[in-house]
Amino acid sequence: MLYTTTFAPQIIFHFKTKYMKVTVVGAGAVGATCADNIARKELAEELVLLDIKEGVSEGKAQDMMQSAALLGFDTRITGSTNDYSKTAGSKVVVITSGLPRKPGMTREELIGVNAGIVKGVAENILKHSPEAIIIVISNPMDTMTYLALQSTGLPKNRIIGMGGALDSARFRYQLSQHLGCSPADLNALVIGGHGDTTMIPLIRFATWNSVPVTELLSAAQQAQIVADTMVGGATLTKLIGTSAWYAPGAAGAAMVESIIRDEKKLFSCCVSLDGEYGQKDICLGVPVTLGKNGWEKIIDFKLNADEKALFDKSAAAVRAMNDVLKTL
Repeated sequence: MLYTTTFAPQIIFHFKTKYMKVTVVGAGAVGATCADNIARKELAEELVLLDIKEGVSEGKAQDMMQSAALLGFDTRITGSTNDYSKTAGSKVVVITSGLPRKPGMTREELIGVNAGIVKGVAENILKHSPEAIIIVISNPMDTMTYLALQSTGLPKNRIIGMGGALDSARFRYQLSQHLGCSPADLNALVIGGHGDTTMIPLIRFATWNSVPVTELLSAAQQAQIVADTMVGGATLTKLIGTSAWYAPGAAGAAMVESIIRDEKKLFSCCVSLDGEYGQKDICLGVPVTLGKNGWEKIIDFKLNADEKALFDKSAAAVRAMNDVLKTL
């Protein structure tokens, strides 16, 4: 990618950034939306969209490339049907592949099917991109992140689950509706598991341009915001008949951006804990900074007794899901 900078009249310097490549595995609604966001932001010179279904990734890649002339981006998008050699040299890989839970399917059955998919994808990716940072979006996200870490043996900073980034965006949306403000002016995080009963919107820490939102909202409003955030995904599924894709795709792309551009931005992400927040041998959503090395630092928010109890309860629920992996 070429940049031109003028420091004085007639003095022009040209320099190139390091060649960057990103892969998104899974060309469904979430994966394609994530890829579209990455391309529009020009986060990489080359973006590979890979899927197991013949022609889908190639077709969506062409469709996106045909928007480049209208949107003005230069990222080259390549579609691939299960040819992992095309992903070689990727800096970041986003895994969205997996099946949604179908009527009558047990939690154990869903984990069994998606565990095989995610494990296979991670192994194939690392054959061609051994230094890649992996972002997991596949569900159940906390368990799939844990599986990816255990099965690959990668350093823990290079395996990151997306859930908290999405849940926090939904939290900011709910707050903005009650405050009548821009979500971009809000800082608010959701920690814990990525599930309707396991996530923990930290309203005590939420601010509107440094003003605590608890000073601006009634107790009833605060309770409603927390409750609506926790069922944010289920609400959308009920409304549109399937899982959401715009916000999940954007959340994945925002994480890619912070890594590629070494922004050190603070996200809530599912990462491996080793004593932080009182938990070990588990991947769970906590505040972290994202930069060129993956997740780089866990931030301790000093939870009070009630918040800590909720976090421990969330961890117990995620552990129960992780235990299913032992039976596979």
